Amino acid sequence: MKKYQSYKPSGVEWIGEIPSGWISSKLKFILKRIVTGGTPDTSNDNYWSDDNGGYNWISISDMTSNPNGIEDTKKKITFSGFESKRLELLPIDTIIYSIYGSIGKVNRLKIESTIHQGILGLFPNSRIESKYLEFYLKYIQYFVNVLSSSNTQENLNLDKVKNIGIVIPPLHEQSQIVQFLNSKTELIDKLISTKERKITLLKEQRTSLINQVVTKGLNPSVKMEDSGVEWIGEIPEGWIKSKLKYKSKIIGRIGYRGYTVEDLVEEGQGVITLSPSNIVDGELNLEKRTFLSFEKYYESPEIILEHNDIVYVQRGSTIGKSTIIPLNHPEMTINPQLVILKKFDCVPRFIYYFMKSEVIGIQTSNQISGGSTPLITQNSVENFIIVLPKTKQEQTLIVEYLDSKTKKIDDLVQLEQKKIDLLKEYRQSLISEVVTGKIKVTE
Repeated sequence: MKKYQSYKPSGVEWIGEIPSGWISSKLKFILKRIVTGGTPDTSNDNYWSDDNGGYNWISISDMTSNPNGIEDTKKKITFSGFESKRLELLPIDTIIYSIYGSIGKVNRLKIESTIHQGILGLFPNSRIESKYLEFYLKYIQYFVNVLSSSNTQENLNLDKVKNIGIVIPPLHEQSQIVQFLNSKTELIDKLISTKERKITLLKEQRTSLINQVVTKGLNPSVKMEDSGVEWIGEIPEGWIKSKLKYKSKIIGRIGYRGYTVEDLVEEGQGVITLSPSNIVDGELNLEKRTFLSFEKYYESPEIILEHNDIVYVQRGSTIGKSTIIPLNHPEMTINPQLVILKKFDCVPRFIYYFMKSEVIGIQTSNQISGGSTPLITQNSVENFIIVLPKTKQEQTLIVEYLDSKTKKIDDLVQLEQKKIDLLKEYRQSLISEVVTGKIKVTE
């Protein structure tokens, strides 16, 4: 790649030198307007719309779930909600920028919408092209943590955003840079989408395999018989139909075993307390950890987690997720959103796979209750219908088969994910090099 003929200091620490013909400035000098948002009272039903007749309202999660332009919102507000916070309806093509939670996320509106108070609407002036500004903000996403507040949730504020440093090429160069980056990033995004679709297909293949084997067994020529349950269909002759409570003990954190925020402590002062966020793609993930005091932990010995225990999410937006506790694990318990399956009268890992089947998925969906917080009762979990081979020997053969086959699929998923991560790194690196003038893409 070409370089510019000469460079000068930018005055911005993380940028270094810039081409001599570029200038350094701050966002407040290249924006003609910044619009702030707001959140109507969530307890007032008159402010929130259940149909498509309301105003679009963008939350922080909308910013991250629609990375290539926001075409819809999870929530809509009424005119009363709109007026209660004196919100502004932002036009299509507005750049929006998050300053709470997922700070530094950049997106663009494909619909007219209002915004959460943790999001800004940015309107560039005539000194800068809108798309160039969007690419630049994507470049500095990895540096805005320096500008954020050091509290429990990293945030930016309006003053900090206004004073973010920016380097500006001449307008004709901005147009050429945008044209180059549009072309390159579109190609990279297509490659990423292809690999994401492959991962989706691999995960569907994994689910289909588990569904087939845990309800039909390994022998395709075995004689079948009616299970008596419509959504299970036929099962191998001699298999058992049972309820989950007859094959395991299901325990939750209820009543006196509950805890308050005051019972949560710093690392080293208690034990890990699992939440739904610790179950990622069906596996135990301890990157995010919350700790419960030793006193509260030992108060409830029946929900101390052990090897081969299964945890199942019975409350919240990710209801139905489950995983199994591995052999080498730290001391752990659960929060009230989870229940534990333990003390099995069968091979635990067979139940682990069965909990991932459509049979459990259907029963979970049928038993969900609650309003804003979905819930399935412990009694409903206990009465889940399962089918399984009569002997532990056959259960073990199925487990060994699924362990082998799912590992191969999981390895392929990890390989594709690594490729996606590399493509995203390359995309970010390319944007960084171009918008800071480290490489020249203009004629």
